[in-house]
Amino acid sequence: MVLQERDRKLGMIHFKSIFWLVLMLVVTNLPVTDQTVWAADVSFGTDVVPILTKLGCNGGGCHGKATGQNGFKLSLLGFEPDQDYESLVTEGRGRRISQTTPERSLLLTKATSRVPHGGGRRLDEGSDDYRQLRDWIAQGAPAPQGNDPQLLRIELSPVDAILATNTTLQLKTTAFFSNGTSRDVTKQSVYQSNEPGIAGVETEGLVKTTNQHGLVAVMARFGEQIATFHAAVPFINEPARQAEVDAQLGQLERKLGASPADKHLLNQWRRLGVVPSPVADDATFLRRATLDICGTLPTSEELADYVADTRSDKRSRLIDRLLDRPEYASYFALKWADILQNRGAGYATSKQRAGTMLFSGWIRDSLAANKPYDQFVAEILTASGSQYENPPALWYRTVRKSPEYVESVAQAFLGIRIQCAQCHHHPTERWSQADYFGLAANFARVGRKGGFADAEVPTDEIIFLKPHGEVLHPRTGEALKPRPLGGSEFSLAENEDPRLSLSRWMTSRDNPYFARTMANRMWAHFLGRGIVHPIDDARSTNPPSNPELLTALAEHFIRNNYDIKQLIRTITLSYAYQLDSAPHAGNTGDTQTFSRFYPRRLGAEVLLDGISQVLEVPTNFPGVPAGTRAIDLPDENVAAHFLDVFGRPGRMSACECERVDSPALTQALELVNSAEIQRKLSAKPSYPQRSADSNKSHADLATEMFVRVLAREPRPGELKAATDYLASEPDRAEACRSLLWSLLATNEFLFNR
Repeated sequence: MVLQERDRKLGMIHFKSIFWLVLMLVVTNLPVTDQTVWAADVSFGTDVVPILTKLGCNGGGCHGKATGQNGFKLSLLGFEPDQDYESLVTEGRGRRISQTTPERSLLLTKATSRVPHGGGRRLDEGSDDYRQLRDWIAQGAPAPQGNDPQLLRIELSPVDAILATNTTLQLKTTAFFSNGTSRDVTKQSVYQSNEPGIAGVETEGLVKTTNQHGLVAVMARFGEQIATFHAAVPFINEPARQAEVDAQLGQLERKLGASPADKHLLNQWRRLGVVPSPVADDATFLRRATLDICGTLPTSEELADYVADTRSDKRSRLIDRLLDRPEYASYFALKWADILQNRGAGYATSKQRAGTMLFSGWIRDSLAANKPYDQFVAEILTASGSQYENPPALWYRTVRKSPEYVESVAQAFLGIRIQCAQCHHHPTERWSQADYFGLAANFARVGRKGGFADAEVPTDEIIFLKPHGEVLHPRTGEALKPRPLGGSEFSLAENEDPRLSLSRWMTSRDNPYFARTMANRMWAHFLGRGIVHPIDDARSTNPPSNPELLTALAEHFIRNNYDIKQLIRTITLSYAYQLDSAPHAGNTGDTQTFSRFYPRRLGAEVLLDGISQVLEVPTNFPGVPAGTRAIDLPDENVAAHFLDVFGRPGRMSACECERVDSPALTQALELVNSAEIQRKLSAKPSYPQRSADSNKSHADLATEMFVRVLAREPRPGELKAATDYLASEPDRAEACRSLLWSLLATNEFLFNR
């Protein structure tokens, strides 16, 4: 029995030894496949976080929002991987990760809906993403390390393409790392189309065009890196029609001059197979340019003289005359007063009006003198002293806090909306909180003293440089040094004003944003749409519709030493600006390539001044001298119901989007019921009364009114209808008022076309 028991125990020991030996041999010879937990090392920052981003876990509507979701918070889009690792692995006693049984990790059971999940099913158990997350957990859920390979860039293939309607194209995304390796991350990337109506994109990079035509860009994001694919969907697909279009554009090319803009417009039309509308007639061009440059209607005399002019350079001469008129400076001063937030609302008018008038006057004088744009901006950014000694110092009355400094400067002068980076890394750009508050640090030493405490903001402050001041990073608490947006810290002397360094960087010819933003802003003013649109929202997901055109305009602006008038000449003499606004079969549906002039409603002040000009009755504005035009008002706090209805901005931000120029029902009602318009129509003396008292025939009177209001003679049918109406009314004065009123309410008058 003893021997038997001894043999049994020896047998068990022998069996165990053989078992473990076999097990070790099996394990060491396991094939390495993506089905095992012994896969290649998985990096949290470059492997795990991109999957969480793709699945939407760290999006703004889920765990990436400021308060997180159900007690679990991730950084928005994974821009803070160290913070995300702590939340995922350490927080909540580590309950979200199970290293001993990876498949039971809450991270995986929630995502696959094996455990109830408010976000629904986000992951399939057989997917590559699932295996990647499981492998990372099985490897011990390693934390981000300083020596981990860093993601350097991603590349899309192809970069651009010309696609037919209702077709597909598969994109490939490749990531490149600091250790010299690269890999295909097409399935792990996030994609977004800027024009889904033209072409959408599926989750794994498959682009699908619709039956619409135009330009589209698709952004791919992996980790912190972004790449963009550009495509054109031409308006024609038939070879015969394409040959016909090429011939038309070739003929046009031989007629065009050496404008910095025209060749790039032509290239874009070729790419899309678009034929531009014909050139607008002289009367249309005169009205268009006069409204766009001077914010004023042309007179009947100006129209007659211009149409009669037979010189070949008449349009160039017209632009020069308009730029020399005082109305040019007044109209563009109004535009810049909006952008620079020369605001009066919220303060006692008697206390603040002097300041807004001084600032408005300084802007107007700068434009009239054609002050170089770089000097104009530098004088605003570096302004010190009182509003009486240095009017641009008034900019610091409205723009007073770190967010206002950063967002106003970035949007007004760099064309960047950086607001997101105040709280988190910008979701579609490289801007971080450090970029945001590093830019704010340039203004940390702006001091204020004196002035009258007027409501929320003192009036007549003195702006000076304080000896000390700092801005702290909101997450790390680090004191940030002044620096340009996206650049290294400025090297400053002990008592040097950081704003001087910021100004030099801002206005440098090497600045990639400054000249482009101004060129784009002016192009949008005259063409109705920016090359980057919206005009102050430059980002990877909102690329320029014609990059070469924007680059050419910016370089031309720099070569001419930031000459604003020269930039305006270049734009207004471009072929696109001179085109008719009516579409034809060759460009119907085009809203991106400027193959026709895009009509737009007159701004509130221009419209009110135009009505006053036609009727010869000025508007009476409270608190300002009699006869002041709307485009000359010192600020937005002058009461005028008509201006508010038609979209006058409150000047609360540097965004031109505050000015609303889209039609609305209230505007139609205002044209019908406006007490101001009725006063002008009934006033004595006035043009309606003068017309009624004249001995002109009904036909001559109708023709004169059409020319006065619409800058053109009536068509035969219009002339007959207007003449018959005037002849049928027993009260000639009432008939004149009604005809003028009806013409003022037409879209042809309300729009620049």
